[in-house]
Amino acid sequence: MLKRIGVASLDALFDDLPASLRDPGMSLPSALTEPELIALLSERAGDNAAPSRPSFLGAGAYRRSVPSIVAHLTSRSEFVTAYTPYQPEISQGTLQSGFEFQSVVCELTGMDVANVGLYDVASATAEACLMAARATKRSVVALLEPLHPGTVDVVRTYARGPALRVDVLDSPELVSEEHACLVVQQPDFLGTILDLEPLAEAAHSQGALLVVATDPFALGLLRAPGDAGADIVTGEGRDLAGASAYGGPSLGLFAARSQFLRQMPGRIVGRTREVESRDGREPRTGYVLTLQAREQFIRRERATSNISTAQALIALAFTIAVQALGPRGLRESAELCYQRAHDAARRIAAIPGYDVLERGPWFQEFLVCGPLPAAQLAGQLSDRGITPGLDVSDRTEPEAEDALLFCVTEETPDAHVDALIDALTEIGALP
Repeated sequence: MLKRIGVASLDALFDDLPASLRDPGMSLPSALTEPELIALLSERAGDNAAPSRPSFLGAGAYRRSVPSIVAHLTSRSEFVTAYTPYQPEISQGTLQSGFEFQSVVCELTGMDVANVGLYDVASATAEACLMAARATKRSVVALLEPLHPGTVDVVRTYARGPALRVDVLDSPELVSEEHACLVVQQPDFLGTILDLEPLAEAAHSQGALLVVATDPFALGLLRAPGDAGADIVTGEGRDLAGASAYGGPSLGLFAARSQFLRQMPGRIVGRTREVESRDGREPRTGYVLTLQAREQFIRRERATSNISTAQALIALAFTIAVQALGPRGLRESAELCYQRAHDAARRIAAIPGYDVLERGPWFQEFLVCGPLPAAQLAGQLSDRGITPGLDVSDRTEPEAEDALLFCVTEETPDAHVDALIDALTEIGALP
């Protein structure tokens, strides 16, 4: 190869790189025996106190009560791979699980059609903006604050390629005829439950679509976005599929009205039945990938997506969890979450020097202001072995000034709330 490209040696090929970077010295310890390595890893793992440490951090990732059957079924050899064969119809079980996932998502969101999942809620929301731009033939999308900052960043990244303009609004009244869609979060980033109908009216009056990024767990208690006028619904399914692991793997939900079916990104599984039975048997059911508008099937410039089977196993876990809970179980879990969060907020508000700032009805997250600036209060809690709520004092909403965004879910033990109350009381009594 060196002769072919006209270079005398490997050193000459990389001569433009400093020698210190070409061959950096690495001070590595000597190799460990297997028992020594196990002991070292056990010691390091002991530093990970997240499961036992009281935590009130939410902001997009939540601890959920996931039925134990989820881990058992998803570990079966039939499902443990997330990949679909390139001739997907030979894997009818994988396709059927995708079809069941789509059905669950449609039932939760109140929408007509769903795909089999995208990367996460941020990528799903960005894909919704691209789809809205295609459907309306407009080149500007509107995001209504408070929206998760990660979602805002991803939408802006996706918008660069097709040269879409992204407007971040603080009022739905600012939606205009140039906007392809209005994106809202339900509940919003600061925890408030939105009334979606006026937002749908504001968007539709200008010919724009309403995109709702939601928490599917909250939909056990809240009205389905589709019933309130949403055109596209996205969501994050990771928490119902299992615990977060350093931020992932995630699961983006994507559902829409049937009129946008041919504009949808990702994979869609369809179901059909034999017209005639054979040998007197029941007609067989078959599952196929349908309406495939991904870049590997059609011309790249006409494709609506390049996302494939990345989240299939997580989608299966989500499906099993929701179906194991059932409508009643999901509602009861959401009600328990709501009650625990509001009980904790009432106890915090009763401590002298602390205020719980309510911007309207809320589900599981609430703003707290204390006797210290938000960063100092968070530090004091952390010093006492408690993971505090997210510091949102850098946001522009007046309610967020010097506030921490606390989260309490159905998985938050009473003992952890007691520890938080004791710590806040102690901090409030400091001179």
